[in-house]
Amino acid sequence: MKEQLMKMLEQRKDEMIQIRRHLHEYPELSFEEEKTAQYIADFYAGKDVDVQRNVGNGYGIIVTIKGGKPGKTIGLRADFDALPIHEETDVPFKSKIDGVMHACGHDAHTAYLLVLADCLIQLKDELPGTIKVIHQHAEEVPPGGAKSIVESGLLDDVDAVYGVHFFPTNPAGDVGYHSGYSMAGRTYFKLKIQGVGGHGSSPHLAKDAIVAGAHFVTAIQTVVSRRLNPFDMGVITIGSFDGKGQFNVIKDSVELEGDVRYMTSEVQELIDKEVHRITKGIEAEFGVKCELEYVPDYPPLYNDPEITAEVVAVLQSSTEPEIKSVMEFPMFSGSEDFAYYAAKYPSCFFYIGSKPKGVEKAYFNHHPKWDVDEDALLVAAKAVAEVVCKG
Repeated sequence: MKEQLMKMLEQRKDEMIQIRRHLHEYPELSFEEEKTAQYIADFYAGKDVDVQRNVGNGYGIIVTIKGGKPGKTIGLRADFDALPIHEETDVPFKSKIDGVMHACGHDAHTAYLLVLADCLIQLKDELPGTIKVIHQHAEEVPPGGAKSIVESGLLDDVDAVYGVHFFPTNPAGDVGYHSGYSMAGRTYFKLKIQGVGGHGSSPHLAKDAIVAGAHFVTAIQTVVSRRLNPFDMGVITIGSFDGKGQFNVIKDSVELEGDVRYMTSEVQELIDKEVHRITKGIEAEFGVKCELEYVPDYPPLYNDPEITAEVVAVLQSSTEPEIKSVMEFPMFSGSEDFAYYAAKYPSCFFYIGSKPKGVEKAYFNHHPKWDVDEDALLVAAKAVAEVVCKG
């Protein structure tokens, strides 16, 4: 079956590219992917599979392929939402939706998995076990789609879940992996500081919200520098400080927004505790009132070491010419809601090199000039096919 599957994928490489380009032209934002979901559902129309639509809190789709032979049940996940970015590439299939772009490779993720799934459907009599193809909505915007799909219970019979992500750090043919904690968790926060306004000539009659906010910005950085073990990873970013006012007026209130990133749940808990502690200290020190919104978005992504070792062994032994190198990647400080699958089921999320040919340093994910080497589509399809065939 494996040999036949690989040949089928080779023969349908152009189809993968066509699908990717179509999706790239018609991107849709998270939780708004109605037409993309319909396109995916139409692809499976008339095929001998079970298709469940509107799974979770949006347009999620789960396609169940029941093999003709006994075996494990595994999940294969690809996301399909786009980003609020105005595309600046000059490709002939650039986005036709102003201000929306597939700048993170989700079009490519979906394209390779659609064709791989169709090939598996055609070979289902020889397929051991069951494949659950997870076409996931809304990866980019919290709370994301993964958490709600997990909560649906429709994956509770899986033995493992696998996913890939395209990255332009490496050329097509490179496949990367990382065992254990691999991508950072993330928390969003907003702090509103309510003081008492006044005239710049009489600061003693006011409670300056800007001074309190500035102190918070400085103090919160000591969490990483003075509370966190130097060998642990943590980042606190203040991305917005809304304190614009009149030059001679003491502001009565300000709002700050930012995010926190961490690689383990222990670090998450420590930073959480410290941010709340500092917020209470600001209230006591400056006599202001603080309203803190602190919302964990995605947990750290943990690749099961045993499952990951199996994936690595299979890929390293692959004789497929498209899979040229299998290498360990460093941890990424970016976040991925695939982490919700990995938190409940043994999982492996690995990486597909997609650097465009002839480019020394490619634009990274979420850049308006993001592009992929479309040869990476077949690499992804064959790499995941190898995982499927290992049983």
